[in-house]
Order: sequence, then structure tokens, then C-alpha cells
Amino acid sequence: MASNGEENVYTRLGARPVINAGGNTTVWGGSTPSPVVMKAMEDAGKSFVEMEELLEASGARIADLLGAEAAYAAAGCYAALVLSTAACITGNDPEKAAQLPDMTGLKSEIVLQQRQRYSYDRAYTVPGSKLVLAGDDDGTTADQLESAIGPDTAAVAFLVKADRDDSVVGLEETVDIAHARGVPVIADAAAQIYPIDYFRRNAQSADLVCFGGKYMGAPHSIGFVCGKKDMIEAVTAHGFIGPRPFGRGMKADRQEIVGLVTALEEWIDTDHEERLVRYGVRFSAIERAVQGVSGVKETRVVPTDNFVGLMLHLALDTDKLGKTATDVFNELLETTPRIRLAVEGEDTLTVNVHTLNEGEEHIIADRLRDLLDV
Repeated sequence: MASNGEENVYTRLGARPVINAGGNTTVWGGSTPSPVVMKAMEDAGKSFVEMEELLEASGARIADLLGAEAAYAAAGCYAALVLSTAACITGNDPEKAAQLPDMTGLKSEIVLQQRQRYSYDRAYTVPGSKLVLAGDDDGTTADQLESAIGPDTAAVAFLVKADRDDSVVGLEETVDIAHARGVPVIADAAAQIYPIDYFRRNAQSADLVCFGGKYMGAPHSIGFVCGKKDMIEAVTAHGFIGPRPFGRGMKADRQEIVGLVTALEEWIDTDHEERLVRYGVRFSAIERAVQGVSGVKETRVVPTDNFVGLMLHLALDTDKLGKTATDVFNELLETTPRIRLAVEGEDTLTVNVHTLNEGEEHIIADRLRDLLDV
């Protein structure tokens, strides 16, 4: 259902719904599960289940779909990174596990290449550990990475990106260097899920690999980690079930777990070429609406290096408009219904359509035409 500004569950609470053409960001709600996923979650809510059994069964299914040894459903990718870090610190020793976040006598360092620092690397420090940075902002050599690994290193972390960065040590070589020192590797591959063969390669690439479920159409607050069987056992021991679990505050509902598995199955079975064709149809509706509009220089459908595959760019004539892309972005947020796009540089608005409800592309098209025709 399109967000048309009428009263709904959000407005009754005093919040404003948003037409989200900006993507699967946490601050705008993350994801909209498909009807198939929603039905599976509804069915899951009709009865209770032994959560340990569900976690084991769902993990086995996820691992089978991705060719990993084992997997564990976690409360989002960040939680998966935290639990993975804890697992690397304690292994399967229950006494060490109960000790966290007291690091006395435990390996306390997580090595990360400095150029790979990012917003969520704090996850690696939540169990009480600390980051040790290899290299500098210009990059890291293999020798620098190896030198950063010491007797107190619990794991090496790696941020997986689709676009190759030759200034850092690649994931495969990072794994080789770490394993030569007897150290496991945690990979953050949150949204690296397309193409499917790339998704599977990532899932099999390190000792523990973490993903966000929202990118494949699962509920916002669910994700998973897959990897080596003994490491997943250690992750599970830190999870929210048990007498004194470190991850008790990282609970996942039974409905979310079922939704995750259903969404993953859907994502793998999706005809992604046809998915991109559907996106193209929705982009065309917006392009047609702004064709000839004085404030628009050009529109382009641009390939992306992430799971979305395609994005629409609207290059603005900022001189004619007398305002920047950011100004237009902010104006759209103040309209009713509220519309959220994204901005690239001073003069370009970007549009995603995979997060839109049916028909919302036409609302966006009409609003852009009104704002940009000067």
C-alpha cells in the first residue's frame, strides 16, 4: 500500500510514514518483507517452538543453501559480529565464555586493516577486546598485516566489498596470513549477497562470515553468521539461550528466524535478471515524468556494485533551480507524504525502487516534476 498521507498505524502514534527510495538503511526502517515472508512469519506466530531446536534447524538450512559448514541466526549483522568476536576470544571454553567482558588472561586484540575502518567496527570491541590497526590510511601490505598479528590476537577482521581495493590485503590472502599464525578470520559481508555465486563464495570465505537479513527481504532486525562448525558452536554458546549468555540482549523472535530462512530461500530462487527488468520499468515511470523538466539535466540508470544492481541518477541543473541536490532532498522530506531519496555530490539525486511499495514510484515522479520544473 502506498504511503498517501492518510491516517495509519504510524500517524496514530505521532510518527510520519515515509516513501523510501533511499535503500535498506537502518534509520529508515531497514526492509519490507515480501508477502511470502510475512505469511511464513504469521504462521510461525501461531505456535511456540523450542528455540534451541529452531536455531539448530534454521542454521542447518542456511548453511545448506550457502554451502557453509554451519550457521546461526543472530539479531542482525552487528550482533553476528559481536558474537563472532566473542567466539574467537573464548573458543568453546565455557569458563572463558562466562568471563566476558573481563579479558584477564584472554586474547584481547582484533586486527583490522586501517583503511578498512568503518562505522560498525566497534562491534569487534563490545566483548571487551580492542582493535589493533594494520597499515595506514593509504593501505596495508602483507608484511604489515602479518606484523600486526601477535600473541594476544584473537582474530583478524575483514570488511568485504564488491569493488576491489588493491591498497589492502585481499580476503583470501588475509585468511592465509591469519591461519598461518593460528588465528581465525571474521568477515563482515553484510550486504554482499548478489550475484548468488558471489554470495556463496563470501559465505565460504572465512572462519566466520556475517550477513544482514534486511538486504534479502528478511525482517530488519535479523541476520546470520555462517562458517566453520566449531566456530559456529562457540557463537551459539554466546547466543541468547543458556544460563549466563553474553548475547542475552541479542534475542531473535521465532517469527524473525522463520522469516530469515524464507527470505533467503526466496532470494536464492529469484530470477534476478527479471528483478532488474522490473526495476527498469519503475525507473522509466520516473524518467518519463521529469523528461523536459527545466531543473533536470539528465537521467541515467546506473549499475551498482551492491545487491541492488541498478539505481536511477537524476542530474540537476542547480543554477536554474537555485538549490542543490541536498536542498531538494530536504524539501522532499517535508512533503506529505514524506519522500526519502539519496544524494550524490552537489547536483545528483539517486533513486532506489526495490524498497518501494506498489505505485509509490508514481508519487515520487509527480513530486519531482513539481519541485524541479522552474
